[in-house]
Formats: sequence, C-alpha cells, structure tokens
Amino acid sequence: MSGISEPARADVCVLACARAWHGDGAVLASPMGLIPTLGARLARATFAPDLLLTDGEAHLLDADGNVEGWLPYRQVFTMVAAGRRHVMMGAAQIDSRGNQNISCIGPWERPKAQLLGVRGAPGNTVNHATSYWVPRHSRRVFTGQVDMVCGVGTDRGAVDLRAVVTNLAVLDFGGPGAVMRLVSAHPGVEVAQVLRETGFDLVLPAEVPVTPLPSAAELEIIARLDPEGQRHREVP
Repeated sequence: MSGISEPARADVCVLACARAWHGDGAVLASPMGLIPTLGARLARATFAPDLLLTDGEAHLLDADGNVEGWLPYRQVFTMVAAGRRHVMMGAAQIDSRGNQNISCIGPWERPKAQLLGVRGAPGNTVNHATSYWVPRHSRRVFTGQVDMVCGVGTDRGAVDLRAVVTNLAVLDFGGPGAVMRLVSAHPGVEVAQVLRETGFDLVLPAEVPVTPLPSAAELEIIARLDPEGQRHREVP
C-alpha cells in the first residue's frame, strides 16, 4: 500500500465527508475547504461516479483534477435555483436546528469579530442540499444560539440539511423536530467528549456507532489526492 499504514483521524474525516454525497447522482458538489474537497473527489473516484466537480470558475473536473467539461460560473446559479447542487460549507457557529453563522461574532450591530459575511449561505440552504464541515468541534462552534443567522436551519425553511462532519463525530438533523443528532463518533473518541464539546443537548441513538474507517483502496486514493499530507495539518 505504498507505505500507508493505519488510517489517521484526517482520513476518517475525508471518508465521512465523502459519504455525505452518497446517492446524490449527477449533482454539482461544492466542497469548501481541503478535507471536504478531498471527500468530494474520493466520492467521485469510488461510489459516486456521476458527481460533478468544478474548479469554481469555468470547468468541470474529474476526481484527479483533469478538465472534462465546461461550466461557466454564471451557470452555477441556475443549478443552485434548480436544486442540483450539494454544498459542504463551514460554520463559525451552528445551533441544534442547523442555523449557521459565518458573518460575525457578537451583536451584528457592533460585532467583536468580523468574519466572511453572509455570502451564499441563505441561498444554499433554501435551494439545495447543504452539509457542514467543522475541523474543531467545540462549544464555541456548537452553540445554543448563533450570533447571526447566515445559513438557515430546519426551523427557518432549510430544504435539505444533511451531514455535519467534525474532527470528533458525524451528526445530522434526524432528531425529533429535525434537531441535531449524533450519528457516529470517530475511532478513539468517546461520546462523552462529543457531548462535552457541544453547547446544546444532542439526540443520541441507543448505541452510538463508530465512524467507518476507510478501506485500503480508499486510503490509497486519499494519499494520491493529497500526496503532501496537508489533511493531517488540518486534523492532526
């Protein structure tokens, strides 16, 4: 296996992100960040061959980054409006209903910190499938109330909130009333740690499974896609 040994936490996160696009078919995958991008490319190379990948400007790419089609940026908005897209965004804050904040910390009239701004989060969450990647699972991110709503939650009209993948666990919104639920904890992570780092009550299954490990073949693909191991710097 070209020197590859046991899967690292970052590899588990890449596969967990990839699985968010399972069964999507021919939709545009829009991953934000390194590990979601590796996840989308892994999905395309394995169980989601119809997934569309883009360079964010004008081209459609295959799993290895080779140009295979033309998709001008203006056409992306048509796909957004038609619901033919699944984005995986980040979140500076997210609550139990999936309301997400990437704009500011503190009162929006006079915030303590200015972040990215609302960007396309509202349109994403009301038009098509949306997942989230959080590289540092903590109570600062998983909070009882976000300081500003950018991506809307299940209580505000979100059409299809899917997975929330973090460095500790995988979550979704399958709890009663579409609240956040713990789906699995990553290998070596105790459920108590996930609960301790979450600022609201999570819905728990009777038994919390362990997030699946990548197979040997999947590990080889991940290593080929990220030969310098940048994923390990994002998730040590």
